Amino acid sequence: MNDHHAEAEPRFRIRARHTDTTVTVYQAYRPQIGGPAARTGRFPADWKRDRMTWIKPSFLWMMYRCGWGTKEGQETVLAVEIRRDGFEWALRHACLSHHVPALHGDQASWRRRLREAPARVQWDPERDLHHNPLPYRSLQLGLAGPAAARYADEWITGIEDVTPLAAEIHALVRTGELERATALLPKERPYPVADEVLAHLRA
Repeated sequence: MNDHHAEAEPRFRIRARHTDTTVTVYQAYRPQIGGPAARTGRFPADWKRDRMTWIKPSFLWMMYRCGWGTKEGQETVLAVEIRRDGFEWALRHACLSHHVPALHGDQASWRRRLREAPARVQWDPERDLHHNPLPYRSLQLGLAGPAAARYADEWITGIEDVTPLAAEIHALVRTGELERATALLPKERPYPVADEVLAHLRA
């Protein structure tokens, strides 16, 4: 849930909109990319396949990152629905983006694993409506190489332009109508994933 006052929220847990078969992640692009993607359900030809792409299950973290869709190059906010089996494949094959000796051993071993992994994970502080950091973390999943290709070509089941929703919630936050803003937030629930899928990704 988007209950950002939950006292027992674990530090590392994926929260997302999800169904039995899909999970929703967020990205923000310039209109020349985001517009065609939302209209066709696929990224256009000039989407950079050779560049790491970061997907975020947290709507509010995406709003923090893109400034509610006001930052240059991030004006179009997309809700991308992808297959859960693809999402979990990426998690299984991901490496943490920072070195943790208990997980990786020495720095050289971690760098080698990071270089070879098709995906990487960061856990960044979740944000509230005012973009203040919260005491628990939000997953950011970076996809490169084969993971980015699978994301674009196999995992996506739908793309929605949620820029108007971002603008509406932002306007309510600016006028102090936080209850109304909260009511409009996507309903994110704990994502059910086997412990062993995340064991190598908890810092």
